Amino acid sequence: MQNKLQEDPVKESIGQAIGRIPSGLFVLTAQNDEQRTGMLASWVQQTCFEPPMVSVAVAKGRPIMPLISEARHFGVCQLPLDEKIIMRKFANGCKPGEDPFLGFEMKSNSTWSAPILANVMSYMVCELVCHIDVEGDHDLFIGKVCKGEFIAGEPYVHLRKNGFTY
Repeated sequence: MQNKLQEDPVKESIGQAIGRIPSGLFVLTAQNDEQRTGMLASWVQQTCFEPPMVSVAVAKGRPIMPLISEARHFGVCQLPLDEKIIMRKFANGCKPGEDPFLGFEMKSNSTWSAPILANVMSYMVCELVCHIDVEGDHDLFIGKVCKGEFIAGEPYVHLRKNGFTY
């Protein structure tokens, strides 16, 4: 990718500008029936004040997409600065059928429709309002925040050198 960017100075300039858009690090979660999964996500953004909504960009074909669509809910767990264990687990993706939450302390509440990790900075449980199949390589999920809590910590803020790679 670097060689292609060096060959196209306009694209390299665009990539540098996009890469400087700050983002946090989150674990996006979903559960449908007994199947649950999660993935590391960095493109999470507040979308509305009233009702409170967030958007999450997910690369097309990720295994979490049908779970969110079927369950009509998802969770967003914000990672605190210096969190390594949760990040390492979810950064590489989850194998099909694997429960990636085994061994992690979870928030428990029978009314929540998405798995929520306990040792995070904050979390939100969202009802799916809209799934947008964007022309590009990611889809957008927009959710109304039904539950949420700030627990403690400072956010992990991520800047990229190049806006065309994670």
